[in-house]
Amino acid sequence: MHIRQADFELDRLEITKIRFNVFVKEQHVPEDLEMDDRDPFCIHLLAFQADEAVGTCRIDIEKLGKVGRLAVISSKRRQGIGTVLMENIHEIARNHSLSKTWCHAQLTVVPFYENLGYRTIGARFYEANIEHVRMEKKI
Repeated sequence: MHIRQADFELDRLEITKIRFNVFVKEQHVPEDLEMDDRDPFCIHLLAFQADEAVGTCRIDIEKLGKVGRLAVISSKRRQGIGTVLMENIHEIARNHSLSKTWCHAQLTVVPFYENLGYRTIGARFYEANIEHVRMEKKI
């Protein structure tokens, strides 16, 4: 597996394919909510196995380290891809002199983020009809 920083315009097809499979098809997030106006401004990562894009994630530096759209295709989950993507995101945050990263985590993945050192901040809320909680990690 290898991770590389993506160019959103050049890699848009691979990023979109992964995110639509995970969020729209699996989790029934409305299509119009999946791709948003922040995508062009974020730093995106792609994870590859044998030249196949299998995971993606983004960080919004302008939103002070907001991490989002972490997605790994279903057949490649539980292989550490999400963890490696997040480790790379944390390195990007440090390189931009951020003191923390934060995300809106779906409740089902709170343990994943806790294992990475995130802690829950605030009450539960809904985004795209899925229950979430804000989580933060000091970098």
